[in-house]
Amino acid sequence: MSRKLEGKVAVITGATSGIGLASARRFVAEGAHVYITGRRQAELDAAVAALGRSATGVRADASSLADLDRLFARVREEKGRIDVLFANAGGGSMLPLGAITEEQFDDTFGRNVKGVLFTVQKALPLLAEGASVILTGSTAGTEGTQAFSVYAASKAAVRSFARNWILDLKGRNIRVNVLSPGSTRTPGLVELAGPDAARQQGLLDMLASRIPMGRVGEADEIAKAAVFLASDDSSFVNGAELFADGGQAQV
Repeated sequence: MSRKLEGKVAVITGATSGIGLASARRFVAEGAHVYITGRRQAELDAAVAALGRSATGVRADASSLADLDRLFARVREEKGRIDVLFANAGGGSMLPLGAITEEQFDDTFGRNVKGVLFTVQKALPLLAEGASVILTGSTAGTEGTQAFSVYAASKAAVRSFARNWILDLKGRNIRVNVLSPGSTRTPGLVELAGPDAARQQGLLDMLASRIPMGRVGEADEIAKAAVFLASDDSSFVNGAELFADGGQAQV
């Protein structure tokens, strides 16, 4: 039985934990060679060790243009092309209107908007004919969430990128889609509640109560959706937002 990404070269930013790492694991299992990035070397090394010989780690901050240049220079030298680009790196924090700081705004938009834009733009010379580009969105870009407006606005911008970029890239048969998870059990999510385990579980329970399926998602469930968008199974899916959210933003 053939694997869905056999022989493909993939790049996943922000893949040392959570959805990025789960997606890298799925991509490798489906036959791809995956380049993963992270900002911390120890976590990057651990992720590569877990993924095996079909993974290469490059330390990079997706909001740093110099780091992106180093990343894509290495991919160019070693593989010469990219078949799947998953611009997944990002993050954010919670502050209500009235308490938002310039530092928080710059950090969130730097990671989620600037980082995504220049990850894709700098990858363009390497993207193969018919390549798949996946952008990580969020249900936050569709819903309203107290104290989360900056993050939500950044993810709404990501959604807009896909709609516009498919027009810029239509001559190259490159697909661009947004994968928008709902509340998913990842280190980045639970850390919003701080280091206390009880508070983290309380956050997960509260989020689960808002989801029709009655639970939060698991990173591997989002990774399965990423494989769909990366593969030829989604060959006529373009400019779309795929929600993997247990119905969270659909009711």
